[in-house]
Amino acid sequence: MTASKNKPRMTQDERSHVGKVKSLPCAVCDTPGPSDAHEIKQGAWYTSIALCRDCHMGRNGIHGEKIMWRIKKMHELDALNITLKRLFT
Repeated sequence: MTASKNKPRMTQDERSHVGKVKSLPCAVCDTPGPSDAHEIKQGAWYTSIALCRDCHMGRNGIHGEKIMWRIKKMHELDALNITLKRLFT
């Protein structure tokens, strides 16, 4: 991954964590991985959420009209909770 001017370069531990997040199914719609890793706060890698492309960057996604998020009545913290549960159980 290349460094962004808006956030620091990932540490090895952060890179490992994000890799595990990306292997998970989407926390919103359960589409099987690989997923994107969406950070709740840019550069806060341990707050990364596993999201399929549509629930992340698509029209339905968090960076779009949030249609799927509203249908599922989800907030980013709900999706983070699902991601962490899948990582640690």
